[in-house]
Amino acid sequence: MSAIAHPGSCHCGAIRFTLLSDPAELTTCDCSLCVKRNAVMTKVPEADLRIDAGTEHLTLYEWNTRRAKHYFCNRCGIYVFHRKRAAPDHFGVNIFCLDGFDPSRLPVRATEGEAMSVECTDPRPEWPGPRVQS
Repeated sequence: MSAIAHPGSCHCGAIRFTLLSDPAELTTCDCSLCVKRNAVMTKVPEADLRIDAGTEHLTLYEWNTRRAKHYFCNRCGIYVFHRKRAAPDHFGVNIFCLDGFDPSRLPVRATEGEAMSVECTDPRPEWPGPRVQS
């Protein structure tokens, strides 16, 4: 665990959290959800994300396999973090929610969410990825 804690919040401040490790890299994702929300994230183990206030303001959005859990503030609508589909013991944290953090010093790696399977029973046509029969 890092000696440095990185506080963060949604836009209105209702949700406050602390990242207990230093981000090593940033990721983007080309899945239909991340593209629409223009997400830039850092991956952290679940033990390194501490929610300090506002759990009652977290709104959950799930789609497709419902393994990924995307959390937004129910007041201001900001995406704060999500439990990852491919690594459910990790969170992807919205790097722009970290207070005073300069993300320009970190490398950015593109991930291929678009290639992940679409497994829901009624997928929207604009959701890319190979279809798996439910």
